[in-house]
Amino acid sequence: MAYVSQEMKRVKAPAIKAVLAKYGVKGSISVGNHSSLVVTLKEGALDLIGEANKTNREVAERRNERFYPVEGNYSVNTYWIDDHYKGKIRSFFKELLAAMRGNDWFDDSDSMTDYFHTAFYTDINVGRWNKPYVHSK
Repeated sequence: MAYVSQEMKRVKAPAIKAVLAKYGVKGSISVGNHSSLVVTLKEGALDLIGEANKTNREVAERRNERFYPVEGNYSVNTYWIDDHYKGKIRSFFKELLAAMRGNDWFDDSDSMTDYFHTAFYTDINVGRWNKPYVHSK
C-alpha cells in the first residue's frame, strides 16, 4: 500500500531543495492523502508554462486537433517526462523525480491484474489553480 509520512518528506526534502536550487526554481513540498509526495513549483528561471504550450501545440498540430493552451498551472505526468520534455526542462524534471523517489522507492504494480503496489506516488505540480507559476527571467 502506498504510504508517505511527514518524516519521509523531511528526509527527502534536502535532496529536493538541492535540485530546485540548482535550476533556480522555488517550490514547496507536501504530503497528499498519506500516499503522495507532492512538489508544487511556484516560480523560477525555467519557462515551464511556455514549454508546455509549445509541446501541446506541436502534438495538437500533428494530430490535427485543437490546441488548448496551459494558462498558469498544470500537473506533470511523471511517466511521460522523456517523451514530453526536452533539454534543460527534461533534465530538471528527471532530477526532481529522482530526488523525490530516493533510494527506497519501488513500484511492483501490475495493471494487467489490477495489482497496485508502490512505495508512494509522486506528483509534480507547476503552479496552483489559484496561484499561477511565474517565469522569472
